[in-house]
Amino acid sequence: MSESPAGAGAPAPARDPEAVAHVREVVARSGTSFLLGMRMLPKPRREAMYAIYAFCRAVDDIADEPGERQAKLAGLDAWRREIERLYGGRPDHPIARALAGPLREYALPKAEFLALIDGMEMDVRDTIQAPSLDDFGLYCRRVAGAVGMLSVHVFGETGAAGRELAVVLGEALQTTNILRDLAEDAGHGRLYLPGALLDKHGVTARDPAAVLTAPGLSPACAELAGRARGLFVRARSLLADCDRGRVRPAILMLESYDRILTRLEARGWDRPEVPVRLSRLEKLWIALRHCLL
Repeated sequence: MSESPAGAGAPAPARDPEAVAHVREVVARSGTSFLLGMRMLPKPRREAMYAIYAFCRAVDDIADEPGERQAKLAGLDAWRREIERLYGGRPDHPIARALAGPLREYALPKAEFLALIDGMEMDVRDTIQAPSLDDFGLYCRRVAGAVGMLSVHVFGETGAAGRELAVVLGEALQTTNILRDLAEDAGHGRLYLPGALLDKHGVTARDPAAVLTAPGLSPACAELAGRARGLFVRARSLLADCDRGRVRPAILMLESYDRILTRLEARGWDRPEVPVRLSRLEKLWIALRHCLL
């Protein structure tokens, strides 16, 4: 099916106050680290990002919350059908109704919504444990790059640099998340570190809990952190070809996650259960330092 916004050339759909209120509530309840970045945007773009975030939260919850695999797969399929209804001009779910206006205003690509659902299905269909490098890259592209691509459409930065920034920064953020959440993910039976990287450093175990205590974990994590560091460097270089005023939320996430990665490296990889996070005050300082000045 076409990925063009529904009813191109038709009048823009009326704003749905109930749907807009619903996605605002989803964002408010989430405590997301993306909230400060979204608040930097003008109201129409901010509300578009709220709707995108609410969609991401909905499909992520299906993958992460307790439940039978078949029920989760059915829930993801229901969202695929809802995205088809959205692009057909007949959204039903309040999140999809909140996306109807942004879809038209910012030409949001349908393929990216479907890619994110496919990424969640990777988590549901087979519990991820030491994926191949190709599957690791595909997972990052689907669960993070797709969000980045939707975001740059809302930001109005859809040139070549903006599109590459979406994918590169998305992988950098997701890789940092994976390194930060090793212990939490192991508790869910998940191990996102690529199998080839573990093998390279002598980690033969594939049970997530066993990997956390393996002698080769630290060098494997250090190498993956080095890859994330390179992605952050590339993302910064791409910003030179973007309108910084448009991509302020992306700058905030880059600077925040770069700092998280630095703290993970300083903590070391032999204590994955020790949490690393930024305080709200630090996030505000980063916003002032890099985005508002």
